[in-house]
Amino acid sequence: MRSALLMIDTQRDFLNGGASPVPGTSVLLPAMGRLVEGYRFAGLPIVHAIRLYAGDDVDLPRRTALRDGARIVRPGSSGADIASALLPSPGVSLESDRLLKGAFQRVGDNEVVMWKPRWSAFYRTSLDEHLGKLGVNTTVLAGCNFPNCPRATLFDASERDYRVAVVDDATSLATPDRLADAALLGVHSVPTRAVLRRVAPEFVGTS
Repeated sequence: MRSALLMIDTQRDFLNGGASPVPGTSVLLPAMGRLVEGYRFAGLPIVHAIRLYAGDDVDLPRRTALRDGARIVRPGSSGADIASALLPSPGVSLESDRLLKGAFQRVGDNEVVMWKPRWSAFYRTSLDEHLGKLGVNTTVLAGCNFPNCPRATLFDASERDYRVAVVDDATSLATPDRLADAALLGVHSVPTRAVLRRVAPEFVGTS
């Protein structure tokens, strides 16, 4: 088994004090941070899948609000930046122009940022190709707002025959009933520590 960690929408606008805060996301940042640190320690792939709302290439439910001037994860804004605690080094700036063209931005040895134009990180992206080149057969999801982008991503991952796990204590709004629905697709719900014991036991032993 070779897994990749998919961090979904962990951007400043979705944190407390941001333009569109998602309840419960900020409080889970320490667990998210442990996940990315453990994956870096293990040398395993990390993908930060983010939103950038530019022009009309936006999911339909938010299109009107953005046309009317709502400023949420706008390219080049500080609110679009990934939470600094989740990046391998401080001061990493998003290369919005490249990302919006579908390119991946490398931020570490095994770590990239990608733009997803809709809910799922697989929709209109080259994520599947990227993971295939790395020999990944298991996707581990964490981040922001389980009912939306993580859930859409896990559906698409399952349809592509990846094994799928959701890190329940590092994914906001991952309630028991929602996780139970995902389990019907064969999605595993696991806590941060269990993931790290599996992928980086030496890292767990240092804490």
